[in-house]
Amino acid sequence: MDSVALFFTGALVAGGIYWFLCVLGPAERKGKRALDLSGGSISAEKVQDKYKQYWSFFRRPKEIETAEKVPDFVDTFYNLVTDIYEWGWGQSFHFSPSIRGKSHRDATRLHEEMAVDLIQVKPGQKILDVGCGVGGPMRAIASHSRANVVGITINEYQVKRARDHNRKAGLDALCEVVCGNFLQMPFDDNTFDGAYSIEATCHAPNLEEVYAEIYRVLKPGSLYVSYEWVTTDKFNAQDEEHVEVIQGIERGDALPGLRAYSDIAQAAKKVGFQVVKEKDLAAPPAQPWWTRLKMGRLAYWRNHVVVQILSAVGVAPKGTVDVHEMLFKTADFLSRGGETEIFSPMHMILCRKPMS
Repeated sequence: MDSVALFFTGALVAGGIYWFLCVLGPAERKGKRALDLSGGSISAEKVQDKYKQYWSFFRRPKEIETAEKVPDFVDTFYNLVTDIYEWGWGQSFHFSPSIRGKSHRDATRLHEEMAVDLIQVKPGQKILDVGCGVGGPMRAIASHSRANVVGITINEYQVKRARDHNRKAGLDALCEVVCGNFLQMPFDDNTFDGAYSIEATCHAPNLEEVYAEIYRVLKPGSLYVSYEWVTTDKFNAQDEEHVEVIQGIERGDALPGLRAYSDIAQAAKKVGFQVVKEKDLAAPPAQPWWTRLKMGRLAYWRNHVVVQILSAVGVAPKGTVDVHEMLFKTADFLSRGGETEIFSPMHMILCRKPMS
């Protein structure tokens, strides 16, 4: 009996570990297993060095304010975090307002569909996803609008992941992904019938530069919508706690510097856009977007234990624990920014390229 009991106890423990690591792995959406965590395009033995390199950018802040340095800075960040984002958050690397009676997944999809509804594209038209990540929004938007979506991301690993997801979703005929810098896009003038960016252009060192590129590749009369990360009118640069929160968000999310909400329309107008509409989608009466971060704290702690175990046994690259801890701390800064209403990740601006 003792040997039988021992056998079943061992089987139960083994099953629990498998469930903890593999089945429960993602906080919400499956698609990336804990056992498959990597450093993106970075070889496993160099992940920790690249993490240290990422933080070294902040010791030379003027370098991450230049167009020449930003691609390396952002590319390094997304090599480090893409797998963790997919595993713990899902394929859409952005926030959305909570909606009563709707799951986080549904709220995310509706937030994405609203973007393409705003730019009024028709089935078969060609639109641009500026900073597409692994393509979560792209697939939702293609399914909803039946438009042909071309996404651009600086990160080669994300291109691979997005193409794999597109194929598995049966949307590769509607979705195309290009590796490139959105400050110098490999597209001809007047190519697209519309464009959108969802929490992506915050990585640009100069908003006017990326808006000018988007303006260039849009057809005259076409619409562009962006959800921007901004400091709100409640942010006080003389308040030490406010500054700590904003700097924490910048350092944990590869941002050259958060912009004030009042800078967005000004930048769009300077490059020639007509501003059709501007609204902070996070402002009341919208439901808090940061509740998912707070509700997910148990999942973050669980995932951190998983990452520590996998790193200790050599499955996850050395340095993965540091990256996950950075993201955990950043989630706290984001929550504090939302609760104090000094930060919004969804300041919406809708623009039109004039006909002439």
